[in-house]
Amino acid sequence: METSALARRLAARFVAGDTFADGLEAGRRINRENIAVTFDRLGESVTSLAEAEAARDEYLRVIEEISHHHVDANVSIKLTQFGMDISETACRANVEQLVRRARDRNGFVRIDMESSEYTERTLRMVNDLHAQYETVGTVIQAYLRRSEKDIETLCRQGIRVRLCKGAYLEPAEVAFQAKSDVDRNFVHLMRILLAAGTYPAIATHDEKIIQTAKDFAGARNLSRDSFEFQMLYGIRRDLQRRLVAEGYRLRLYVPFGKAWYPYFMRRLAERPANVLFLARHLLRG
Repeated sequence: METSALARRLAARFVAGDTFADGLEAGRRINRENIAVTFDRLGESVTSLAEAEAARDEYLRVIEEISHHHVDANVSIKLTQFGMDISETACRANVEQLVRRARDRNGFVRIDMESSEYTERTLRMVNDLHAQYETVGTVIQAYLRRSEKDIETLCRQGIRVRLCKGAYLEPAEVAFQAKSDVDRNFVHLMRILLAAGTYPAIATHDEKIIQTAKDFAGARNLSRDSFEFQMLYGIRRDLQRRLVAEGYRLRLYVPFGKAWYPYFMRRLAERPANVLFLARHLLRG
């Protein structure tokens, strides 16, 4: 799959390339459209601390390259890529190096949220690092039942939050199962963030939800530079252009790396609805 012509075409649409050089080229091209970027090196769930250290070192280089080339970008990371499953202490040490480097380069590190088994540990690390360095934020998933309390806490602490719907398979006692319930909670949490959050990021391709965000912000006279929308690289480019033309801030999640195949297969397996979503938007452009 990873070497077939069809697979390469699919990867080229949704993944910037195998290397950060590919990601950097995509990021600079995206910046020329007045769109910001967050870079994600694919390949979480490492099995050794050596792999975790390699991920750390590449991200350190990414932060340096962003600064050197003056790219409007930050980085997104997953704790399992930095050794969380092996040693939480080693993981924190790896991530701390990134956050410190980002602070020194006027950058920012977004710690992505993985499945619910990591939620508490992720928030604990984000809280600790933010208290020390500030240049770190996290992600909250709207389908988790605990998310409202987490967002209220993060807002009080002034920690930047990206709100997404969530894509991992979770049991009913942990997460809402119906799409309508997830959407309803997303809008509820989005309003909390827009009203009380620190530069919130609204991550969705749902035009109805985007319009709801616009209406809410407009009714409260919120500046269009006080929050941003976020979308995935390669999806709804028509909507991306429209948002930028309207004066809203937009950031694209740009993955790079050779581990693109498990990246897609894992998400398609976790939520079968993603198959139709990707197919529909691949055709729409």
